[in-house]
Amino acid sequence: MQVPQARISARGYIGPALPPGPIAPQRMQPALLGLLLSLLTGAGGEGMCGDPPGAPSRSIPAPRLSAEERLSPHMPESLRCDACRAIAFQIEEQLSRAEGKVGKKVLSESDYMEVLERSCSQGWESYGVQELDGEKRLAGPGLPVQEPMSVMVTGGPWPGRLSKMCHGAVGQRGEAQVYGAHRRGPAALRELLCHGDKGPCAGGKAGGAAPPKAPQNEL
Repeated sequence: MQVPQARISARGYIGPALPPGPIAPQRMQPALLGLLLSLLTGAGGEGMCGDPPGAPSRSIPAPRLSAEERLSPHMPESLRCDACRAIAFQIEEQLSRAEGKVGKKVLSESDYMEVLERSCSQGWESYGVQELDGEKRLAGPGLPVQEPMSVMVTGGPWPGRLSKMCHGAVGQRGEAQVYGAHRRGPAALRELLCHGDKGPCAGGKAGGAAPPKAPQNEL
């Protein structure tokens, strides 16, 4: 008579393999039956999804956008500071990458103008809106890390608004001035684009006083 091979379960139970065919509860080893019941009922302190027994399930609603936030071609005032920081981050990344390709040398005027155009015309698909404690914030590379359990809404009007705002910022300051600020460092570029009396992150404006946190990974 051939002896069945031993079987080890996910939780360490060791016992003989059961014979093929339908398994009736009375044919199970008592320990194996208890194991299956504990898996099904979540006994042992946590349920199958990691929540304590009896804990209500949490639903995470998506941010609710007003009609203006959905339809306007412009970035909402409350998100302009976040948007400007995202734009400064992307411009800094693109210019630094282009300089790295030529050995960290200063780019020619035609080269940095091309990089700035490419920076503003990119897809911007990695950015979206999250809501935390009733406040909407833009989220994406270069911006403060938001609540990981909140829902991020990407696409829709946000890529186009970021692209339009980027082109407007570069056009208002001028490509040469933007590149000169980049050469002085990321802080100088953010100061030029986002701060000052008329900047979207000027003191007292929405999002202007948010302290810097660890940025998310680049694209």
